[in-house]
Amino acid sequence: MQTANVFSFHGGIHPPENKAQSLQLPLGRPSLPSELILPLGQHIGQSSRPLVKVGDKVLKGETIAINNGFLSSFLHAPTSGTIAAIEERLIAHPSGLSDLCIILTPDGNETWTTLEPLSNWQDISKTDVLAYLSEMGIIGMGGAGFPTQVKLQGAHKNPLTHFIINAAECEPYITADDMLIREKTLELVLGIEILQHLVEADNVVIGIEDNKPTAIAALKSLLTKRNSKIQLAVVPTKYPSGGEKQLIQLLTGKEVPSGQYPADIGILCQNVGTCVAVHDAITLGKPLISRFTTLTGDALKNPQNVEVLLGTPVAHLLDYADSEQKKLSRLIMGGPMMGYTLDSAAVPIVKTSNCILAASKKELPAPAPEQACIRCGMCEQACPASLLPQQLLWFSKSQEFEKAEHHNLFDCIECGACSYVCPSSIPLVQYYRHSKSSIREAREANVKSDLAKQRFEARKARQDAEAAEKEAKRLARQKATSSKATDAKKAAPAKVAPTAAAPISDESKKLKVDIAIGKSKLKKLQKLLLEAQENEHIEEINNLQLQVTDQEKALATLEEQLAKTVVAAPVAATVSTTKPSPAPANDELKKAKVDVALIGVKLKKLQKQLADTPDDQELKDKITAFETDLKAAQATVSKLSESTQQSLTAATPEPKAAISDELKKLKIDAAIAKAAVKKVEKALKKAEEIQAPEIESIRQQLQEAQQRADELEKALANPQDASQKTEAAPNSADADAAKKRKIDLAIA
Repeated sequence: MQTANVFSFHGGIHPPENKAQSLQLPLGRPSLPSELILPLGQHIGQSSRPLVKVGDKVLKGETIAINNGFLSSFLHAPTSGTIAAIEERLIAHPSGLSDLCIILTPDGNETWTTLEPLSNWQDISKTDVLAYLSEMGIIGMGGAGFPTQVKLQGAHKNPLTHFIINAAECEPYITADDMLIREKTLELVLGIEILQHLVEADNVVIGIEDNKPTAIAALKSLLTKRNSKIQLAVVPTKYPSGGEKQLIQLLTGKEVPSGQYPADIGILCQNVGTCVAVHDAITLGKPLISRFTTLTGDALKNPQNVEVLLGTPVAHLLDYADSEQKKLSRLIMGGPMMGYTLDSAAVPIVKTSNCILAASKKELPAPAPEQACIRCGMCEQACPASLLPQQLLWFSKSQEFEKAEHHNLFDCIECGACSYVCPSSIPLVQYYRHSKSSIREAREANVKSDLAKQRFEARKARQDAEAAEKEAKRLARQKATSSKATDAKKAAPAKVAPTAAAPISDESKKLKVDIAIGKSKLKKLQKLLLEAQENEHIEEINNLQLQVTDQEKALATLEEQLAKTVVAAPVAATVSTTKPSPAPANDELKKAKVDVALIGVKLKKLQKQLADTPDDQELKDKITAFETDLKAAQATVSKLSESTQQSLTAATPEPKAAISDELKKLKIDAAIAKAAVKKVEKALKKAEEIQAPEIESIRQQLQEAQQRADELEKALANPQDASQKTEAAPNSADADAAKKRKIDLAIA
């Protein structure tokens, strides 16, 4: 057997050990309770996923829940019996929370399932062995319950120089590991050898405090007998020498850097309970269904260590150790330094429960009232992590969490040494825990916010791409329709006599009016959409984009119908040459105006950002580029506007029959009159709902509007009479202009 060197670490304290009480009796094995409560979250990470349902009968060692992701673990039945329920139950937690639990009613038979040990573990791949350990539910049994297979996988990222077995057990009162080493020395050493094979470490060191002479003697005897290369390091008794980082510093002289893990510097630690569980799983095929737990405290008549099934209620163990309820003041899971008070004895034992402390008032009196800090510096001298507890206290109280984090708040192991020595009775650890929790919540909120922003931007980009694709298809359809109409005009035979153009059909007129109204609505929607984009109203943007898309579809349908009507109608032309249609120019002008609007919106957003960060040179360059693009787009709009105006001026429509112009004018007037009637009817209905005083005036307006509409309907019924009343037919261009003004008036 080899002996390892021992170094030292900063700080530390020497509280009363109180370990002898629980070592007076041999290892106990309590009877089966009436029910076993098995929480699905006995480890750090995601809770396990149940495999069983209520009413199922299970055997001892049978899998009842599987891992639910990478950082999760399996769960097995501690005994044979029936699944009575899967429900929320109170669990061992500092905040007294509940969690989903599997309730198992034992049948008393203790019937094992078929065990399948991994006898050829040296011949198969290490990945398969780690997967097997995961299926056996093996987790770290001395700390937060980190899944063992995950910890061993992380060890392969860097070459290991030291593999440390933590047998220090520095917390007062707790002797579970001490008793485990005495009772299962061979299983411990065999488990260490299995883990040594998996992590491929040359230096294996067992670190144990010098207050465990019986366990030390048992280890020395077995290691010498086996001529093992495993080193044994007996360290001085000082709290918290059992902390992972402190034990590493004691045995290697190396300090784990802030924000890093032991594996980052080539060191891996495992608890003695985990090593024994690995041996039982590999050699015997037994999953993790029980553990050694210390029952101690002045309120117990028979303090001792017990091997207890997971899920056993604490109340059952208190009865086993003959607790005195009159003396019981505080019930703690864990030790007096790092444990937490239990609100109820109904909570179950889990994989990380190493001690139940039933303390009396004399043993653990209530803490003294908190007083002001006197800046004595004793907390700094006691801190094993070389922190500044006093400074962290100020930052925590003032909620300056960023400064606290900068002072390595997360390097605090929450050992309680600072609180123990504080003469002002300040609960320093509680302040640090609150600060850590607040920082974690803020980080989670930021992550959620960033994810939501990414989803929104991705959705907006997808919608913009879809809208651009639809617009391209619409323009292609419009261009194809215009091309067909032009080809039809060219193919039509020109008449010899310069006769007047054939009258436009009623269907074509109606379609043109509908198209004009649709274009006006589309312009209004596009204007509202630009305003919403400037104000960044997300819900309005989504709704308006849908409305714009629907309106574009409807408008495209009307234009297709109009094109079919024009092609089907007889085309009359006085000359064989036709002037080019201004539609493409109008489309280019529309696109150019949209480009100007979009560039303007982007430019405004960048200018707002520049107001917040005026020194951002990259942002200034972007703004300059967008201003140049905006000027170019505006120049394009001006050029296209002049070109379109010249095209409209050059196009001289053929004179039409007076009767056709008068009929068209009457139809437009009738449509406007009907719209006016509907508008006044709506106003009257609204006034009647609120009992407005101007109801009579509105009714008079409605009567006049209805009379005007009736007159126009009669005139439409006798167009010849209406034409005789007109001395001369108006010029076609003037009639078209008047029609456009009236349509715009009706729409507005």
